[in-house]
Amino acid sequence: MNSYRHPLFELLASLDTKRIPYNLSRTRPDSVGIFVTSVGMRIEIFVFDDGHLEYSIFEGNEDVLSDRNELLRLLSTFG
Repeated sequence: MNSYRHPLFELLASLDTKRIPYNLSRTRPDSVGIFVTSVGMRIEIFVFDDGHLEYSIFEGNEDVLSDRNELLRLLSTFG
C-alpha cells in the first residue's frame, strides 16, 4: 500500500491534532488556501498541487473600528 500523503493533508492533520481552527479556500486551480486566525495574527498558507507551500504572516492590533465612511473608503481601494 502506498504510504505517501500529500503535504496538504499532513498540514491539516497537524492543525487538527493541535486543535487549531482554520478555514479552507480555493481561489486558484493549483492550490488550496488555509487561513489560521488568532488574536493579533493571521497566517495565510497556500499548498500547491506539487506539494510545496507558501505562507504569509499578518500581525497587528485588534482595534475595533466603527467609522463607516472609513470602511467604505478602504473597500473602494479593492479593484
